[in-house]
Amino acid sequence: MSTDNLRVAINTHVASILKEQREKQKISLGELARKAGLARQTIAFVEREVQSPSLDTLLRMVSVLNIDLHEVIARAYKRARKGNVTAALQTGNRKRQKTPGSLGT
Repeated sequence: MSTDNLRVAINTHVASILKEQREKQKISLGELARKAGLARQTIAFVEREVQSPSLDTLLRMVSVLNIDLHEVIARAYKRARKGNVTAALQTGNRKRQKTPGSLGT
């Protein structure tokens, strides 16, 4: 697997994990944005993979979600290496293609 493919797969899984955690905790996009001091649109763009989050954005999000960034990245890496790469790439590519003016990776 190429480094680029692995990177894209990890990005996809990080976005999925953050959204899963937010939904699991029944926190709305607006609430997460307000508590993290971010725009609602930023959270939505991260979750939909329109925009790759900065480290600061990730740290703000995981802080509000009360999860460890290291664990999020480790889980994303594990999912990517476990064979979910193809699905992640297809999902990621579809999302980026559907969004005109995307800032995707």
